[in-house]
Amino acid sequence: MRIVAQAVSVVLFVMVWVSALLGDTDPFRNLAPTWIYVIFWLGVPALSVLLGNVWRGLSPWRALADLFVWLRELGGGEARPLAEYPERLGRWPGAVVLFAFAAMELAYSDPSSPRALAFATAVYTYVALFGMAAFGRDAWTRHGEGFAVYFGLLARIAPLDARDGRIRLRWPLTGLAGKDTTPGAVAFAGVMLGTVLFDGYSRTTTWQDLMARLEGPYVVSNPTVAELLVTLASLGGLLTGVILIAVAYQAACAVARWTVNSPRSLVPDFVLSLVPIAFVYVVAHYATLFLLQGQYTVPLLSDPLGRGWNLFGTAHVQPDLTLISPNTTWYVQFAALVTGHVAGLAIAHDRAVTLFSDRRDALRSQYAMLGLMVLYTVGGLWVLSRG
Repeated sequence: MRIVAQAVSVVLFVMVWVSALLGDTDPFRNLAPTWIYVIFWLGVPALSVLLGNVWRGLSPWRALADLFVWLRELGGGEARPLAEYPERLGRWPGAVVLFAFAAMELAYSDPSSPRALAFATAVYTYVALFGMAAFGRDAWTRHGEGFAVYFGLLARIAPLDARDGRIRLRWPLTGLAGKDTTPGAVAFAGVMLGTVLFDGYSRTTTWQDLMARLEGPYVVSNPTVAELLVTLASLGGLLTGVILIAVAYQAACAVARWTVNSPRSLVPDFVLSLVPIAFVYVVAHYATLFLLQGQYTVPLLSDPLGRGWNLFGTAHVQPDLTLISPNTTWYVQFAALVTGHVAGLAIAHDRAVTLFSDRRDALRSQYAMLGLMVLYTVGGLWVLSRG
């Protein structure tokens, strides 16, 4: 089953990349933008939360690396990494990669350009395969392959877990129990939350007015400068969102440490409580996009290059854009945010009870975490209400 899934993933990967490289430059007639930004970026997280770490079997980059190792061993050789992964780097490379993807989507002037996506996909493929060759498939997947790290963390929410070659049932969220001492763990969580938070804020009239004032003097006289200023401002906004999330979390952990007089930092102990919040931010901000724009995948699969083909007889399928109403969207957003933050607080409380033998210390340590979750909830709802 794994081999079949990997073969299909590679075929789809090649089809999407060829569509981006050679297909119609109109993003609405080309499969690549919808596939990358909707099916891949939003669909795989949902699958991961429901079914576990499916990305290990669906990743085309892991499939290509597995194929190379199999061919090398078939020829009598031995596939060994060129170097040992530096543990001090932790998830920092993955955080940088994930931030770069968010910057492509949210800061670049034409993120849906098929040609730009073809170039970005080629660069990412080179980095992913080089990282696996240099440090080994498992090491790079755990630390440097940003999407694999992201989907792997979300998979720890799932009620299914694969261990010792068997699929096991577990209570949802229990995969997030314990601490995470991996370097860069807070930075990665900050990227997961901060980039989505900025995406919501960038749709507000406040940000749009700011961008209009920034580029206004140059739109006619020097459009290149206007585009560069907006891009740089968006990059700054993205980075600010990531920093605010990370600083708020570390400040809450510092307060919690002070309230219980802990001899060490509590940052590694509660960082996994941010994972369900990251997922519900995705649900709150992109559920409508996934349900509506995702329907266009059906006709686009029959005509991936926008050449008027009808390979599977679905080219004329008309999506239903009334599938979800604005009121329903708001209720879904509100319910998702509240549920996710409650889940995050429950994970943090569970860790506190394990960490502190004194019940009063466990309770006091959670006052700051409760304040953090309320801050994240109110901030998320405010951004959604202003969008």
